[in-house]
Amino acid sequence: MRANSLALRLFLSATAWAVVILLITGIILSSLYRQAVERAFDRRLNVYLRTLVAELATPDDPAQAEKFPQSLGEPLFELPLSGWYWQITRLDMGKDAGKDGSKADIRSSRSLWDGGLPHLQDQGVTASASGSREGYVSGPEDQRLRLTERTIDLGEDGQFLVAVAGDAAEISEETRAFDQALAMTFAALAIVLLLTTMFQVRFGLAPLKRISDSLAAIRSGAAERLEGEFPDEIAPLARETNALIDANKEIVERARTHVGNLAHALKTPLSVMVNEATARGSDTLAAKVLEQADIMRDQVARHLERARLAAGLKVIGTVTEVAPVVTALARTMEKIHRDRGIAIDVHADNKIQFRGERPDLEEMIGNLVDNACKWAASQVAIAVEPNQPGADGRKTLRVVVDDDGKGLTPAEREQAAKRGRRLDETKPGSGLGLSIVVELAGLYGGSLTLAAAPIGGLRAELVLPAG
Repeated sequence: MRANSLALRLFLSATAWAVVILLITGIILSSLYRQAVERAFDRRLNVYLRTLVAELATPDDPAQAEKFPQSLGEPLFELPLSGWYWQITRLDMGKDAGKDGSKADIRSSRSLWDGGLPHLQDQGVTASASGSREGYVSGPEDQRLRLTERTIDLGEDGQFLVAVAGDAAEISEETRAFDQALAMTFAALAIVLLLTTMFQVRFGLAPLKRISDSLAAIRSGAAERLEGEFPDEIAPLARETNALIDANKEIVERARTHVGNLAHALKTPLSVMVNEATARGSDTLAAKVLEQADIMRDQVARHLERARLAAGLKVIGTVTEVAPVVTALARTMEKIHRDRGIAIDVHADNKIQFRGERPDLEEMIGNLVDNACKWAASQVAIAVEPNQPGADGRKTLRVVVDDDGKGLTPAEREQAAKRGRRLDETKPGSGLGLSIVVELAGLYGGSLTLAAAPIGGLRAELVLPAG
């Protein structure tokens, strides 16, 4: 699951970056292409403008005056409101026309009909190095036009503003066609990139997925080591993981050996002390030695068991089937309490596994069932079921033991799990059962909870890690 999550995050990250890069690239290319189309359009307009300037600068020929201009090579200048226009505006009427500084249109294309073109110089557009001004304006019928104009000074003949405009729809249509082709191309490219990224993520992370699955198998007890061939980039990780598992097992075995040696080393001196004290009969000192020797045996057994369990908990891959353990304990307890007619009802899921060693599970459940049988009137119920995953996401199981005895008050339930605390001296036992369960469950990261049972007595709920 974690490998899949990593693959998904990498795929989504790569996808997001690919989309962002393609989007930015598309915007830049579209902008550059539009600028190129505008430059080409302006060059076309400038050809017409230079033609007009050349004919305007030619001395007047009365025979050709009605045919001005001679030819621009564009029939659209003759078609009314076609979107293609030219206009020549006299800025200075000349010394023969007075000093009022007025403006007058002297020539325009037929396509303008009765309209006129706005002036870019009146809109604050500055001239380029070539002396012309380019920009967008609104023409007749609110047409969007691309216009270029230039101021011409003919000396005594006056100053003129020559303007040529073309329909900007041509620029928009050509740019739109390019954007559509670009979008289709980039969409196909994006699909190819996503498929390529998916392929790379899926197969590039496959070795990590294998390691994740192998570690899960080791944790569940189905395997002991990482097996198989791995790529050169992953092989060191697999080797170090196997080395760590081997070192862990070696440490555990060494710890168990030390525990065994300590047990043997302490058992002989304790036996000698007990034998010597027993031989002295009713001596007060001997009785005190026997009392303290029993306490020492109990403490040694307790701490050795904790050390053994703490070492065993470090073993990776140890799992135990819960249902067989519970069933066997139920049969044993029914035989032990046969004279009281205690019936033990077991409901256990055969698929549930305990992530730990069988002796520890037997000791915990055995103490709970034995305690329930001691207090029950006639019935004990045992249920084993999966539990909700813990805060760290690990699976857990629940072992619920109910009896139909008289139960405990909340205050008594709080005291019951304390070591050596016996609430009823008439019942056999040392008072260590529930405290042992609490200690063992705590070492495994589990817990024991006491509550009221639905059948009338005490409920003991044991939560343990599941395999």
